Amino acid sequence: MSAAVHSPELVRLAELVSGSRSVVALTGAGISVPSGIPDFRSPGTGLWENVDPMEVAHIDAFVRDPAAFWGFYGQRFATLEGKRPNGAHRALVRMEQAGLLRAVITQNVDMLHRKAGTGDLIEVHGSIATCSCSACSHPAPLEVARERLLEAGDGVPRCERCGSPMRPDVVLFGEMLPRAALERAHDLCQEADLLLCIGSSLEVHPVASLPVVTLRAGGAVAIVTQGLTPLDDVATVRLDGDLEVVLPALADELGLAPLAADPAFDADRA
Repeated sequence: MSAAVHSPELVRLAELVSGSRSVVALTGAGISVPSGIPDFRSPGTGLWENVDPMEVAHIDAFVRDPAAFWGFYGQRFATLEGKRPNGAHRALVRMEQAGLLRAVITQNVDMLHRKAGTGDLIEVHGSIATCSCSACSHPAPLEVARERLLEAGDGVPRCERCGSPMRPDVVLFGEMLPRAALERAHDLCQEADLLLCIGSSLEVHPVASLPVVTLRAGGAVAIVTQGLTPLDDVATVRLDGDLEVVLPALADELGLAPLAADPAFDADRA
């Protein structure tokens, strides 16, 4: 472990984790950047840098022009294809398996926490794992939806039952978050002694208010992300660095065993 990583802030964070009865992680797009998935707002690389999300990722855009909507989401699916969890995802699994992390709440829809092996996962913005019919809600796995998209003459994957356009099971702009997922996330944050905010700008509500829930209940908040957040001043610990370096270093500081070998992960790092 380098001296830069083995900092007083990292040691303090490890002390907080080991001394807490209930630790919960809240992750945003930044945790997936080392896996080759761009975040949304970084200058020059963010997903919304050259695309207006209100034109391509809003529920009204889907209703108005499903072909244009799927033109964007088809590219998004292709971007996510084959992406693997990185060391930051795996560090959280190490913590969970050691009994030091109760659950992961994620804003991400990319399935990387699932692939890494996280057990208790709350996907508050949904997941690309499945798509559903916009009319009858009949589901289809991602692979089936992609096949239908490739075969569709009009650029719209359609339901095998009723022929209506399908949509990814993610929360679009203009939609409410799933009530059950948001309630579970709220309860976890209210009960947490420590909330780890990882790779999130903490600007997208209502998820951005979850750290406040923890603080008001008497818990502590630690922020591990690159760039400023609105809650930096109230964080007990604030770390800014490469998450694929910092989180494995935290797991090492906690004395946690490495995960079993993942051939695909190891090949990506070779």
